[in-house]
Amino acid sequence: MYIAARHAQHDVQAMHALIAAHALGTLVTLDEGLPDADHLPFEFIEAGEHGLLRAHVARANPVWRRAGQRVLVAFRGPAGYEPPDPVEKVEREGRVVPTWDYHAVHVHGVLRVIEEPAWLLALVRRQTEHHEAAQPHPWSVDDAPPSYIEGMLKAIVGIEIAVERIEGKWKGSAPGAR
Repeated sequence: MYIAARHAQHDVQAMHALIAAHALGTLVTLDEGLPDADHLPFEFIEAGEHGLLRAHVARANPVWRRAGQRVLVAFRGPAGYEPPDPVEKVEREGRVVPTWDYHAVHVHGVLRVIEEPAWLLALVRRQTEHHEAAQPHPWSVDDAPPSYIEGMLKAIVGIEIAVERIEGKWKGSAPGAR
């Protein structure tokens, strides 16, 4: 991602907060030499030097077979079109242009696969509790029959990415970012 110096975000905690608030990341891998993208809800874990990203995918999704591959996960926060400022337009005699303001975080690391049922269940429980917390009638993994959950766990694979590098771009005010 190109980042002009004035747009570089160096606050790691702000980048972690963006990931937590906008958990749907775009996992970019290579499939037979071509870029491929999967949109997955990730959980960020404070661990190691830069943290971990965790998610799960359907066993039918071939992305998990790319374990060991260097990957990119892109997260986008607030964004919006910004028309030229009317006052600046007058002051600069029309020499202004519109732009697009946004906040983005890119995470780089190596894809790892986890198939351990207890690990998967713990991940699914944490993600469910996190995303259901704001619902008027939160659903819990325990609301489903245990045999159903066991079957569902067999149909998914866990993925984990140890964050090797994280970079952020805060371009403009990105409406709604405050």
